[in-house]
Amino acid sequence: MQNWNHAVTVFSQTPLLDTIRTPDDLRRLKVEQVRQVADELRQETIDAVSVTGGHFGAGLGVVELTTAIHYVFDTPRDRLIWDVGHQAYPHKILTGRRDRIRTLRTGGGLSGFTKRSESDYDPFGAAHSSTSISAGLGMAVARDLSGGKNNVIAVIGDGAMSAGMAYEAMNNAGAMNSRLIVILNDNDMSIAPPVGAMSAYLSRLYSGKTYRTLREAAKQINKRLPKVFANRANRVEEYSRGFMMDGGTLFEELGFYYVGPIDGHNLDHLLPVLKNVRDMETGPILVHVVTQKGKGYPPAEASADKYHAVVKFDIATGTQAKAKPNAPAYQNVFGQSLVKEAEKDDRIVGITAAMPSGTGIDIFNKAFPDRTFDVGIAEQHAVTFAAGLATEGYKPFCAIYSTFLQRGYDQVVHDVAIQSLPVRFAIDRAGLVGADGATHAGSFDNAYLGCLPNMVIMAASDEAELVHMVATQVAINDRPSALRYPRGEGRGVEMPEVGIPLEIGKGRIIRQGSKIALLSLGTRLAECEKAADELAAHGLSTTVADARFMKPLDVELVMKLARDHEILITIEEGSVGGFGSHVLQTLTDNGALDNGALRVRAMILPDVFLDHDTPAAMYARAGLDAKSIVKKVFEALGRDFKTETVKLA
Repeated sequence: MQNWNHAVTVFSQTPLLDTIRTPDDLRRLKVEQVRQVADELRQETIDAVSVTGGHFGAGLGVVELTTAIHYVFDTPRDRLIWDVGHQAYPHKILTGRRDRIRTLRTGGGLSGFTKRSESDYDPFGAAHSSTSISAGLGMAVARDLSGGKNNVIAVIGDGAMSAGMAYEAMNNAGAMNSRLIVILNDNDMSIAPPVGAMSAYLSRLYSGKTYRTLREAAKQINKRLPKVFANRANRVEEYSRGFMMDGGTLFEELGFYYVGPIDGHNLDHLLPVLKNVRDMETGPILVHVVTQKGKGYPPAEASADKYHAVVKFDIATGTQAKAKPNAPAYQNVFGQSLVKEAEKDDRIVGITAAMPSGTGIDIFNKAFPDRTFDVGIAEQHAVTFAAGLATEGYKPFCAIYSTFLQRGYDQVVHDVAIQSLPVRFAIDRAGLVGADGATHAGSFDNAYLGCLPNMVIMAASDEAELVHMVATQVAINDRPSALRYPRGEGRGVEMPEVGIPLEIGKGRIIRQGSKIALLSLGTRLAECEKAADELAAHGLSTTVADARFMKPLDVELVMKLARDHEILITIEEGSVGGFGSHVLQTLTDNGALDNGALRVRAMILPDVFLDHDTPAAMYARAGLDAKSIVKKVFEALGRDFKTETVKLA
């Protein structure tokens, strides 16, 4: 029998991209090859995110811009800062991480955002928005103090310019005159009119050395003219630039040299402008680039949110492979509950800071568009805006992720708590959040809110409790309140038709035992019940209690558990300084620890920032799953967990 060897040739869809390991390789290519690199980079981004899921539309919109920046600038010596970081997937592919790009947002894999520890090409970690200009200015000043010559480039966009911090930084940068390049990626704000050939030509002209030299010469001449003529000449130049460039007036007033708008997908326009800007010797400079979110992938271009964030999807159709939920998502339960309450009370209003779908406020908006306010990426403003509404008798629900509410903490203290205004905080993404990792984990709100006088703090243990707690917040009219709940699906419990306000500061016993007491705040209650089952198999009678309220704490419940059990363990999805600390303070204040009979342990998130993984894996690593609770009980009893588990088996 004859054997035939068939030679199979595999043709790569990204032949030019395959030759690029780092931007140094990109910069060795001819300028006419850059277009092909960008096209292949877009294809690779689409293919990678179809496998991993993650932020999508913003990255597709900056493919040409990413390629052009790395081609023109000497990264990483030139510092490139991506605001928010979720637009940086193409950047990661070009900067030595292509071989790991399909590990995005998975345990041990690449972060979904920029991260200093991940690459020298990520000089500043970013997952919250609007920080790039401040960080870039700091780097530029450090360079100047050190006598360096490198460039610093901050790319800001995707709504990040709606935050006050960006303007604070620009105001400071304009006054300092340090050489900083800010690229405004305008993909959804419609600052500029449609861009075209004339705009591109003018941008090249304004950024070019000839125009800048003539402009500087004119300034010197103006100094020697009588004041009336000098002022008139300055106004002519200013108005002509303002007329031709439209959106640049604001940035010029802040002290930036404005260039744009230019088409962010046209490399023939981008490359010469970026080269001109690179070679400028003064600053700061703002380059206004107009891009299309989701560019180059028709399903994303046609989608209302431009596929801002996706799960795994089919490339051919764009269909996302969402698993069929077993229970409603917490944010949807919140939104639906708020609608029901608002149907009975026309003083209820909903507020979000650029996260309507993430918080469930989009559901409220569909029912009550006139009573819904999306203030943009401006958490500080959102909190004080809500406080103002509260002073006039309205019932504002300020729905903000735990991690983002950190940005409005001063306002929570000074504008809400001190005045005891009934602002209702709906704190989504409480606890660990999985693929978004440490930057988005709701780890600290128990601690940072629990220390404030006049604050009521609740945590829902399941989706039914969430319904009742929304009703409870509606009923609280004399002080602020906070309701925390996690990302993801509920437990699948039976849902109430309507929410019934809970008694403030009262918890509940879920199951009664005699030796071990597990006191839970939040959705770790399900793990406590699993742990109680396992402890029962070891002959340990266990009480499981749901605190419901962290503040005011149910002192009567805490003292009863302390009196009637040998071991009391608190469990929460939060850092040190939260629920466990409040329980321990209560026990010491009431002398419950004086005789040494009671052994108390507080189970909290570990004192580290946990990297991204699945939520289940993260909670296991944090030591807050059922197995860890059982192990903690055995440690408190002075018994060996492994030995007893083997005996039982």
